[in-house]
Amino acid sequence: MSSLPPGQGRMARLIRHLNRQGEQALPVPVRLESVRLYETGAGFFEALFAALDTARSLICLEYYIIRADRTGGRLAELLVRARERGVAVFLLYDALGCHETAESYFSLLREQGVECLPFNPFSFRRGIRWFDRRDHRKLAVIDGRQAFLGGINIGDEYAGLMPQADSFHDVGFSVQGIAVDLLLGMFTETWAMECGIRPAFPAFSAGTAPAVSDAEIVLISGGPHQRGSTIRSAFRVAMASAGNELLIVNPYFVPGPRILRSFLRAAQRGVEVTLLLPARSDVPLVKLVSRSTYEPLLKAGIKIFELERQLLHAKLMLIDGERTLLGSANLDQRSFHRNYEINAIIHSRSFADQVSRLFARDLAGSRKITLDEHNRRGFLVRLLEWMLKPICWFL
Repeated sequence: MSSLPPGQGRMARLIRHLNRQGEQALPVPVRLESVRLYETGAGFFEALFAALDTARSLICLEYYIIRADRTGGRLAELLVRARERGVAVFLLYDALGCHETAESYFSLLREQGVECLPFNPFSFRRGIRWFDRRDHRKLAVIDGRQAFLGGINIGDEYAGLMPQADSFHDVGFSVQGIAVDLLLGMFTETWAMECGIRPAFPAFSAGTAPAVSDAEIVLISGGPHQRGSTIRSAFRVAMASAGNELLIVNPYFVPGPRILRSFLRAAQRGVEVTLLLPARSDVPLVKLVSRSTYEPLLKAGIKIFELERQLLHAKLMLIDGERTLLGSANLDQRSFHRNYEINAIIHSRSFADQVSRLFARDLAGSRKITLDEHNRRGFLVRLLEWMLKPICWFL
């Protein structure tokens, strides 16, 4: 008989399943010195900007979207100030995600000594197929001692600086401990993959203290360089590990048959499954395709709610009130197969309790979808859903 407490035993089984599923290096659970959830963009940026303002030796940033608005302007100001006090700064940004950001934004940073690298700019040499592969990660590592992750991009709509109806409801989190070294390694690999040269980091001492929290983390790195989707496998294994309850928040829900089967199997074995999805989307085609998947889920007894007050952008999964899966990846084919993503599985009851309270507040401001209501959608809507199904792969 195992001597592990029930929650840790399930975490260990989850890791073993991931090890069998994964095509790349096996994910390793490590103890965290600390972990903190940021329930709003405003709170996330307050913490991130404070960490940037006190960085001593090294800043590494990897973001899908960086806008030249108030939030992006504040980021640029902090990076320039960091360079002035001798901090090495490396900024990796996705070329497509930042296509609306003027090149002058990055040129000015380069002039101040910030190492800026666009990820996968269009090249006829690489071809159109490669162009579709994007860096969707959101990662900041400061001095090798603290890292910020989640789904929050750099922009006013994420920072709560726009009207509520136009703002994204998203979450972020920060960690300290050995996991920061692993994240710095992931950043280094992506930088070297893009330009062929590893970033020249200065010598620094992270000064990480011994882990004193009860939290463990498993980092899931995914990308099109993998033969199989480690991101999708992590989602499926997390759902398979649930014994009582699954709470899922996701903004771009185009799950595909394997993930749908995982949801249905969880419901069949008595797990209470609740989905929180957006009522409105910044990508309307995704909303149409997403709703075409509702019927089998509702028939299986899965509860579906739609958040109405804001544009949903958070990606969370809470398993049995103990383990939280969160990060940059959506439940869609793009995140599974064509984006570079970072997710994390955090085993911490106190962290999970905070996620549970956030989920409850969001449900209170959401509308429950019933099977009868869903079946009353018009013929034109059903026709559009049917016509759009063949393009699910590209969404």
